[in-house]
Amino acid sequence: MYTLKDVAEKAGVTVTTVSRILNNRGYIGDATRKKVYRVMKELDYHPNQLARSLSLKKTRVIGIIVPSLLHPYFCETVNYLEFYASREGYKVMLCNSNHQEEKEHEYINMLKSNKVSGIVLSSRTENIEKILPDDLPVITFERVISNRISSVSCDNFLGGETATRYLLEIGCKNLLHISGTHNILMPADARRDAFVKVCEESQIPYKIYNTVEAQFDSLDYEEYLEQIIQENPGIDGIFASSDVIAAAVISVCSKNNIRIPADIKLVGFDDTKLASLTTPKITTIRQPIEQMCKCAIDVLIRQVEEGYLPTKTVMSVALIKRESA
Repeated sequence: MYTLKDVAEKAGVTVTTVSRILNNRGYIGDATRKKVYRVMKELDYHPNQLARSLSLKKTRVIGIIVPSLLHPYFCETVNYLEFYASREGYKVMLCNSNHQEEKEHEYINMLKSNKVSGIVLSSRTENIEKILPDDLPVITFERVISNRISSVSCDNFLGGETATRYLLEIGCKNLLHISGTHNILMPADARRDAFVKVCEESQIPYKIYNTVEAQFDSLDYEEYLEQIIQENPGIDGIFASSDVIAAAVISVCSKNNIRIPADIKLVGFDDTKLASLTTPKITTIRQPIEQMCKCAIDVLIRQVEEGYLPTKTVMSVALIKRESA
């Protein structure tokens, strides 16, 4: 008895392509469609109608859980996730947890009850794995939970290393890193680790300041940053762990007549749209947000439609030079 995979191999296409043709989903060229049907006829392949009917009863909805819709990073993430889900014939159900563990749990249960096809999860709470359903495909975004759950993230260590080395290359001698803070281990912590590694290898003085979760929620960093800058008059280079923090640094420096980049050179992280809207525009580490979102949707759908095994994807980053350094 021939299988979907046999049809795909003989037709020279992917299993996903055959599945899309059978379910009449997404754009497939006429030539490809005819070739697949010809191979099915040659092999006398007949889809399991019961399995197909059960499959078609799925909601074709992907749940997305993010910790904040105020943060520019998550706004862009949601935008691209919806775009690529829609392109594959899926709708999205958006959940904003506001960093509340209880809300995150409620949303996961709600999505399961609504029989979504899968979940893209950007979680910052502990022990989230314990409540994730075993029978529902999940992929985590900028968070690695376990080997049994797919994840997609950027190379945060390379980003931190690149940002710090660049500040040294352009003449900085006294560096400061303003880090995000988490109550759990997160891939983004590697940005700080890389900063420390480069500074210590280069034997230059450095300081690290951690922000708090409330600041991440409110995006209100200025009072804290003003204190930091007043306490460190000798600082000539700052690596901020996000563009939002970098933008706040620019605002505080402007109020205190500190020139960027003449007095302090500044590098951010993420390369959200915000990085091009400040004055000066922010030199930053670009996360490939759009490509990460496309990957997350592709992997999730493969798990939904093919039982694809979980994968861990780490995407490279790049230094985007603008005006702040």
